[in-house]
Amino acid sequence: MLREGEDVNLQFAQDLSSKTSSEGDPVTLILADDLKVGNVVVAKAGAKAFGEVTKAEKSGMMGKAGELNLRLDYMKVGDTKIRLRGTKGKEGESGTTSAVVLTVLFGPIGLIKHGKNVEIKKGQALHAYIGDDVAVFPAS
Repeated sequence: MLREGEDVNLQFAQDLSSKTSSEGDPVTLILADDLKVGNVVVAKAGAKAFGEVTKAEKSGMMGKAGELNLRLDYMKVGDTKIRLRGTKGKEGESGTTSAVVLTVLFGPIGLIKHGKNVEIKKGQALHAYIGDDVAVFPAS
């Protein structure tokens, strides 16, 4: 049984940018490490996870930040869809301030850079969490 709130390490399977993304665009991620329950592997690294862009704004005049918000939906393991959730906020490069802000919400994942477009490179890590308790079988 995978428990709600367990950590899931994902990586982006594509480049994303607030400059070129649109609301509703699909986002694909891949599982970075085997997912285990005890010593039993239930999802192998490389399993796909899916989400979508919920908001995309290009950077603007006067140092206005680009903004890119994503929602994680689920990870596909065999025939099972495992609901995911997670939040990670990123801020920086607005004049003289540079900070990283982490928030914990049950909704979208916001990745924000001030004064520039948000650029996410393929392979960039994203930490997520299992959304619900779910019964899973050992990976074959």
